[in-house]
Amino acid sequence: MKADGRWEGVYSFEDSPFIMEILTELRDKNTDSISFRKGLVKLGRYMGYELTKTMDTEEVEIETPLEKTLGTVVKDRRNVVIITVLRAAIPLMEGLIKVLEHARVGIVSASRGKAPNFEIEMNYIKIPNITPEDTVVVADPMIATGSTLIKVLKEVGKYGKPKRLIVLGVLAAPEGISRIKEEFPDVEIFVTKIDRELNDNGYILPGLGDAGDRAFGAPLKGR
Repeated sequence: MKADGRWEGVYSFEDSPFIMEILTELRDKNTDSISFRKGLVKLGRYMGYELTKTMDTEEVEIETPLEKTLGTVVKDRRNVVIITVLRAAIPLMEGLIKVLEHARVGIVSASRGKAPNFEIEMNYIKIPNITPEDTVVVADPMIATGSTLIKVLKEVGKYGKPKRLIVLGVLAAPEGISRIKEEFPDVEIFVTKIDRELNDNGYILPGLGDAGDRAFGAPLKGR
């Protein structure tokens, strides 16, 4: 896990060869939908493992079949809320919840309009109540312009103030991170890699295309 010096509380996993290998497969235009979905699940699982390294732990006394000893419990792992941004984050959430199995899950349906306005439409919101002990993880594979996540984070704020507020994604553009940090300076951002820039259509470069379309198939024209 690497801290990015351009912002406070922004981290990437560029130092993990295995995570980079998964990302390489996701970037490849020849990767089919099934393999793409499986890749997102794997990333969610391994990023979840990495995330637990940043959580509070406590020492507990246990008894083995032979004697008493001390063990470790990741206590924050028992107070997690995962907010899944439909539809691309579904496989990512599936991986996360394999590690954070106690998590309560919220769902937000949000879609970004076309350039240059990138208007955000939210059609469905179901978020559990958030307590001061909770770590809230907002899962969205692509942090591009930041518009979608800013709107989602504002909505999350209506349900309580957590101990930690985290955005977790696969790829991010510097422009999107900067916008999110301007609005929410205390939010932590964890991504596989921070890419170079956005193009005029708001896609991350070099990126991996539209994560939702690649995971679930492109929508029918006219719908």
